[in-house]
Amino acid sequence: MPTPQFLPSDATHSPSNRLPTRLPRVPGDLLLAPVAAAIDLNLQHLRALTVGELSLELDILEECATRDDRASRVARAALRDVDTHGWLAEITDDGARLRLTGGSVSLDLGLSRELMRYIQGTG
Repeated sequence: MPTPQFLPSDATHSPSNRLPTRLPRVPGDLLLAPVAAAIDLNLQHLRALTVGELSLELDILEECATRDDRASRVARAALRDVDTHGWLAEITDDGARLRLTGGSVSLDLGLSRELMRYIQGTG
């Protein structure tokens, strides 16, 4: 008896079922991946901290009084030692992501629950 082969059906590999690949439209698009990877490395450290630890690390000499101040501190820490090659980074209004814009696409990098709580001032 032949061994059954589990091959995907032709329907799952037809061109109509695939999402189109977005090709770079401007030269800066080619730099998005290394910029995002460098920022994500910085965010890995921040994601591991509690709200209290984030306050100690990011507030430096004074407590940040406003949400915008705290979001700015998170963004600066995420961008520390990163050459953004013209990409702009900002914390989204909901405080859940750091958004990179500046090319023909944008990319959101997720923050942790503790970073969101720090930004919103609910920690």
